[in-house]
Amino acid sequence: MAKFSAVRFLEASGGEDAPLWLWGIPYDGTMSHRPGARFGPDEIRNASQGIESYSPYQGKDLVDLVIHDAGNIDLPFSSPEKAVEEIRSFARDLLRRGIRSCVMGGEHSASAPLVGAAFERYPDLAVLHFDAHCDMRQSYGGNPLSHASVARRILDFLPAFRYYALGMRSGDRDEFEFARALPHFHPFNLDDVPAVADSIPKERPLYVTLDLDILDTAFFPGTGAPEPMGVSVKALHDALLRFKGFRIVGADVMELSPHYDTSRASSAVASFIVREMLLLMG
Repeated sequence: MAKFSAVRFLEASGGEDAPLWLWGIPYDGTMSHRPGARFGPDEIRNASQGIESYSPYQGKDLVDLVIHDAGNIDLPFSSPEKAVEEIRSFARDLLRRGIRSCVMGGEHSASAPLVGAAFERYPDLAVLHFDAHCDMRQSYGGNPLSHASVARRILDFLPAFRYYALGMRSGDRDEFEFARALPHFHPFNLDDVPAVADSIPKERPLYVTLDLDILDTAFFPGTGAPEPMGVSVKALHDALLRFKGFRIVGADVMELSPHYDTSRASSAVASFIVREMLLLMG
């Protein structure tokens, strides 16, 4: 039974020449509620020991792809500004080398520099943002680089008509007023995903940023900001598979805080989603 793990990737990849890298951002320096997302990347790897490398949903197997698990990037916890710059620099270097990344988090603030690096490389980039929270505050707790501001930081540079907000069901009044003025705001569920997929040319560079707290707390309690009334794992998976065959140039799967779910069910879900994302990209 083939398994998806750090060791498996290293054995299958041929090392740093692989065109697709998996790497982790063990950072939760701005978490305002329940910290612990820093442990997400390693726990996703641990949980992968119980996940098959083959996806019957996609008819594809990780062992047939060339993937390099690069481990986790080291970041300072004392300076969000420095952390953001180091993430951007690392992602930018990989993109210059023609390497695509699937990144495991870590808190969602790390997605802004990842998307920023992809936008520098692909000026016609479109972004899919799956999340329970709008994350559209100008700042939170006086910090504009907060996890609660990641979408706003992305919209500082990305044209709004190429940003798709999906499944959001939490935020303050100002955030929802801002979000509802966007061209592609699809809150509460993922029912509009088929129409979104039909509206994006398959050849357009696409970045997928996924905050796992989009999932309902019944399926995924292991996160720093659990939010009721979420979607099921099946609904999220079906939504992701609508983008099979698209030109996904980067992706991240964020916000597993494993110690809030001692059953490790949340860890298994996160690992499953990472497997499916890698196969979509591969």
